[in-house]
Amino acid sequence: MANSAQARKRARQGEVRRRHNASFRSMVRTYLKKVIAAIQTGDYDKATVAYNNAVPVIDRMADKGIIHKNKAARHKSRLNTAILALKAA
Repeated sequence: MANSAQARKRARQGEVRRRHNASFRSMVRTYLKKVIAAIQTGDYDKATVAYNNAVPVIDRMADKGIIHKNKAARHKSRLNTAILALKAA
């Protein structure tokens, strides 16, 4: 429990930031799911469009520190590999 006024304020600010960041993380997951769903349908064009929509969002969240930059790179790499496999098939 925060005892000082500044500690109480920091606790309030932290809670607001936590909710804000949780919203951003949820948005990233939603974009990832859209790409995965498009890949699973086997439609290369739809998957490419979904991927191109997701990449700027993933990069922006990595820049903000919502997700780690390596995690962002890993997601992009794996999704791109799956999309290229669709094209080859």
